[in-house]
Amino acid sequence: MKKIAIKKLFFLSFVSLFLIGLALILFTVFFDQAVIARKDTVYHIPASEKVVALTFDDGPSPVWTPRILDVLKKAQVKATFFMLGEHAQRYPEVVRRLAEEGHEIGNHTFDHHTLIYYNASELKRELVDTEKVIRSITGQTTKYFRPPKAWLTEREKKQIKEMGYETVLWSLNSKDWVTFDDRYIVSYILRHVRPGDILLFHDSGGVFKPEGGKRKETVKAISLLIEKLRERGYRFVTISQLLELHEKNEK
Repeated sequence: MKKIAIKKLFFLSFVSLFLIGLALILFTVFFDQAVIARKDTVYHIPASEKVVALTFDDGPSPVWTPRILDVLKKAQVKATFFMLGEHAQRYPEVVRRLAEEGHEIGNHTFDHHTLIYYNASELKRELVDTEKVIRSITGQTTKYFRPPKAWLTEREKKQIKEMGYETVLWSLNSKDWVTFDDRYIVSYILRHVRPGDILLFHDSGGVFKPEGGKRKETVKAISLLIEKLRERGYRFVTISQLLELHEKNEK
């Protein structure tokens, strides 16, 4: 009887862990965790004009970022890229091209670790080290920051603000890292888009790591999305341009 009870307990424990793991996966895939972290951040700007901001995280990638840049160049669209310092350091030629073509660069930490585990000095080092890499390649300084997975504490938000950065999240998440079909991504965005939205895509990264994922569906999705949104009268702006429009309308 004792052995049966132990086996039963082991089985129940296994099932419980499996269900918890499954729930976490489903939560990550189908729920946008940025919703619970939006306080004191920029994630949507009320706009009277039909404008949206395309943003990309986790790059640059030597494979996918150039393909995305090709699509944007052909469509004459400027976007904002939130870069990892580690990737920028590894692929400076991609960073240089991106800057030369007039796209905006934001800070996405150095190595994509979740920030809620960091103390104040570690957080500072993540931002400063990334800033140094970007500035050494482009001569530009960044003023926008996006945390990996949108996870930030109130203390961290305050520290980031004091360092001179605006924390930028998003209002629509393409979930392209899940490798959804491009038409599904575009259909989802078209159903929910509003003027002043900030759209989240990725130019690098996979399901479990910030580099190495395939962004084929992302490349196809942004090409189709630009076409469809323009048919609806939308135009595309960078984060800076979006905030400038808001300030202009507030006057």
